[in-house]
Amino acid sequence: MHRQLDKDDANWHQELSYGQAALYTRLMFINAYKRLIARSPDMLGFGFIMVFYSSIGQTYFVGVFGPQIQSEFNLSHTAWGSVYMVGTLASAILFLWTGPLIDRNSLPGFTLVVATLMVAACAYMPLISGTVTLVLGIFLLRHSGQALARHVAVTSMGRYFARGRGRAIAIASLGQSVGEAALPFLAVTAMAVVGWRWTYAIVAVILALTSFPTILWLLRGYWKLHAKHLENLRTKTDLVTTNVVSWTRGKVLRDVRFYLLLPAVVATPMIATAFFFHHLNIAETKQWDARWITGNYMWYAGTSMVAMLTAGSLIDRFSAKLVIQYTMIPLAMAALTIGIGDHNIWVLPYMILLGLHTGFAHTSVPALYPELYGVEHLGSIKSLVSVFAVMSSAIGPVLIGMVIDRGIPIQTICIVIATYTVLCNILLMLGLRMTPTLIPQLNAQNKMSN
Repeated sequence: MHRQLDKDDANWHQELSYGQAALYTRLMFINAYKRLIARSPDMLGFGFIMVFYSSIGQTYFVGVFGPQIQSEFNLSHTAWGSVYMVGTLASAILFLWTGPLIDRNSLPGFTLVVATLMVAACAYMPLISGTVTLVLGIFLLRHSGQALARHVAVTSMGRYFARGRGRAIAIASLGQSVGEAALPFLAVTAMAVVGWRWTYAIVAVILALTSFPTILWLLRGYWKLHAKHLENLRTKTDLVTTNVVSWTRGKVLRDVRFYLLLPAVVATPMIATAFFFHHLNIAETKQWDARWITGNYMWYAGTSMVAMLTAGSLIDRFSAKLVIQYTMIPLAMAALTIGIGDHNIWVLPYMILLGLHTGFAHTSVPALYPELYGVEHLGSIKSLVSVFAVMSSAIGPVLIGMVIDRGIPIQTICIVIATYTVLCNILLMLGLRMTPTLIPQLNAQNKMSN
């Protein structure tokens, strides 16, 4: 009897210690973010707002305009996907030149140019009169929003937050989660009242009135921060930066690991973009209400927010190289869920799984490249990666559109997507376990420069 009481008492104390440990972990998680925000609120706010503004060129926003645009210009799923692909590919090609400009220009000046392009892109959309002008409109939206605005935000977080990089990228990426939760539903609602052209005109006005003063206010302390960053690079005082030799774009292109990681890196924009682009078409096939699927973006956004914040802490505690290895599993499960499930309730687990994947991917992928290749040429390297990502995001919607037009079932399409995702994850894990052959040369060059 006494032995049983002693055993129960021991178990009670053990359970209490587990509870205390969990509470302590949550407090540490929250306090780490509070300290980071207290240290650099303006720069983190800048990253957040630029990612949010990038929504104007992201597929989750542009895609909801698809049915009305298709109807007005009499475009099939394949034709609309092809228009989107051509505009996006043109954006990717130009991005090879415009992306690295962030390494050679001041952040405030570069960002104001990007904001001007975003306003111009939205203002141009109501003027579209045919397929050719539609391609140009998609190009302007994708290049200014999806390419440049997000590039500005994520590159700045990776460059100026050597310590706390994962958390900084997570906070900035929350801007996309907020956009995903609110903007598609608001756009669908606005289009029901004023149509797609006036909806874009309203977006242009709001963007013009808010973006310029917000950017200038949040970057008012930029020059001091940038001077400190340059000093750290010159003196090698930052231990995080010192432990990573900076690679040039040319050296990255000769690294075998880059090509093994690439399929997984581009899987997220290709597959997630294709899904968001065709959500309303999938809903029509499965006889779901359009507002049901867009209204449930909140589950996706909420899950991605939690995933981003969790991934940011895990990256700072361990590394992006470790965290990224587990990001593809939820994507495969999401594809199977939306493919196999016919009842509209399956939208909920699908959104949660997709949000879990994108939350981890949007945080771990930007943090991975500074860990592998340093920060000195980060804008150039990220623009290279982004070109492949943007090209894949262009190909995904048109491929899905083609197979839908040919009558291939959504279930079959999603099983193929899930299989591809698993293969990408295998290549990713192999690449991260390889030793780069250029490291001895880079270390020698680094010692000579010092």
